[in-house]
Amino acid sequence: AYWCAPFDPKSLEAAKLFAEAAEAARLEQIVGLSQWLASPQHPSLLTRDTYAADRLFEGLAPRIAYTAINPGFFADNYLRLIGFAAQLGVLPSLTGDSRNAPPSNEDIARVAVAALSDPAAHAGQRYRPTGPTLLSTADMARIIGSVLRRQVRRVEMPMWLFLKAARMQGANAFELSGFRYYVIDHKQGAFERGAPNDVVERLTGRPAEDFATIAKRYAELPEARRTFGSVLRAWVDFMRTPMMPGFDFRRLDREWGQTLPAPRFAMADPQWAATHGGAVASASRSTGVGRPALA
Repeated sequence: AYWCAPFDPKSLEAAKLFAEAAEAARLEQIVGLSQWLASPQHPSLLTRDTYAADRLFEGLAPRIAYTAINPGFFADNYLRLIGFAAQLGVLPSLTGDSRNAPPSNEDIARVAVAALSDPAAHAGQRYRPTGPTLLSTADMARIIGSVLRRQVRRVEMPMWLFLKAARMQGANAFELSGFRYYVIDHKQGAFERGAPNDVVERLTGRPAEDFATIAKRYAELPEARRTFGSVLRAWVDFMRTPMMPGFDFRRLDREWGQTLPAPRFAMADPQWAATHGGAVASASRSTGVGRPALA
């Protein structure tokens, strides 16, 4: 069975119920969507709960095998902003010049299917799918511009403004609460570490999709179709975003129990850094994995 945690402060409780159901059904294997960042000291509650869920599922062995798929920042996290690029010629960025080799949703799914198709071969393993090339958001803007056949430039956006824009697009508070921290991990180089790799090709027999290939699919979405009306709406939305309400994360963090006395981001966590030098590690050797909040 495939496990994908909900964006909810009670995701660990959901994982416990899933584990109980898996044992009752006498499953042979669980393949879980985990996180490249996951550790018990990360400031994101979802990331800490993902770490705990990994340990929970690993503890089901040998009755039930566990395989973790632990991508970093998905390509979708950048390309969900393609409407800005298509209508206004800008790609909002929060991550400066830091780089990532972002995988497509489709490649992540193909890796999961490969693991599910042969439980014995993948039992106890942890796989991090990546894209084929390390890119900054400036690189991505150039690629998106080529796909859209217009000039697109990267524009650094302050986090407070991004959070308001994301809320306008329907992102929920818990989803965004973790995203605030993943951007800092990105800037510190956590997603560049161990990337790119050959996990997608090795498990699926097909090379990982490059960013241009992924961007072409997003360019077919309605929000990427440029008309007079769509450009006007984009400008109106852009101008009113600073006046829209945000989230009170201090209050929400207290309600969710998110705050830790001494949290550590991935690259500042010796335990995480010691076990995340490469793409794949045996479950018995690795102690942390991670998934971005917006996936």
